[in-house]
Amino acid sequence: MSARRPRIAVIMGGDSSERPVSLKSGGAVAQALDPGKYHVVTYDPPSDLLRLVDDADSLDAALIMLHGRGGEDGCMQGLLDLLGVPYQCAGVLGCALAMNKVMAKERFRQFGLPVADDFVFEAGQPGVVEEALLRLGLPLVIKPACEGSSFGVTICQRPEQVGPAIVEASAKDSLILAEKCIIGREITCGVIGEPDPKPLPLVEISPGPGHAFFDYQAKYTPGASREVCPAPLDAALTARIQELGVLAHQALGLRRYSRADFILGPDGPVLLEVNTIPGMTETSLLPQAAAAAGMDYAALVEALLQLALQSGGKLARKER
Repeated sequence: MSARRPRIAVIMGGDSSERPVSLKSGGAVAQALDPGKYHVVTYDPPSDLLRLVDDADSLDAALIMLHGRGGEDGCMQGLLDLLGVPYQCAGVLGCALAMNKVMAKERFRQFGLPVADDFVFEAGQPGVVEEALLRLGLPLVIKPACEGSSFGVTICQRPEQVGPAIVEASAKDSLILAEKCIIGREITCGVIGEPDPKPLPLVEISPGPGHAFFDYQAKYTPGASREVCPAPLDAALTARIQELGVLAHQALGLRRYSRADFILGPDGPVLLEVNTIPGMTETSLLPQAAAAAGMDYAALVEALLQLALQSGGKLARKER
């Protein structure tokens, strides 16, 4: 009699702004899992949430491939904790902290990590345009506090751009972040492992013409950006950014894996944010970094699943 195949949930889609790429990530992950080894079941929360709850007792682990709200903010992690289903990413607290750029930056500052100067305000607060310009000057970046894939982000080069940028950001969140714009090279650092997280090779991202930064279109339009891995940096700078990537992972109390994004400015690397569920299409940044480390896509998916399975436990599992 053959042994029972572990039942693995791949949770993807959702109803955030990042639904299309989440479906691509989840589809690629589900396809990469060996059907002779695992019984894979897919769930899309808007239509399948009750089915996920009903099936929980039969699930051995989940791979959460939800990007943005409802997936990277700790909501799905909390549900799976209550259901006793282990998963591959950080838990409720880590995901919630990473998703909230304001709270994340406070943690980064506490750990001595380099971040850009900023000014935080509520949508509709009077005098914010003048205050942002006074504190930060130009160029500056306006972004919603809790959003992914650069939705609602604007780089303002002129004073008259700031007001409309705030309106755009406030459509995504009531809490807005204005940041000093650091001009430089965009570098990302993946981290994987538990309990001793290790950095992956760095990736340098060069958005193509027509993209002021690595925005949603630059991220997901084929050929819109050039990505080089390993990033062409000297050994000392590579090691420094990798060290910062691990420290950022630890500062937020993350587990298992993450991807930290940096701008390499005139004064060195500046940490932008940390992604707790990075994109997982076969050409996404984290799989590229893993490939440069000798881990092909299927091996990366297997490694993430093993991190979930090894986490064990039910509700007693807590953030470290």
